[in-house]
Amino acid sequence: MNENPSEIIEKYAEKLPLHEHIKLIERLERQLIKKSGSIQQQLDWKELYGLGKGLRDKEDAQDYVNRLRESRI
Repeated sequence: MNENPSEIIEKYAEKLPLHEHIKLIERLERQLIKKSGSIQQQLDWKELYGLGKGLRDKEDAQDYVNRLRESRI
């Protein structure tokens, strides 16, 4: 059986005591933060203001969301 690295790590992690398991999770979290850039990205809520204006009378909410998703592709 040929295991990938994450499966091997998971097997070893299962055997760790709780405090070591927590340390491992913290290390992985730090790595993810570095790889993803900044977790401080914030959404500008002002950009969303008025987006659904008049929506409820004219169009089904799910249809609206589906249409928005399709237009981004």
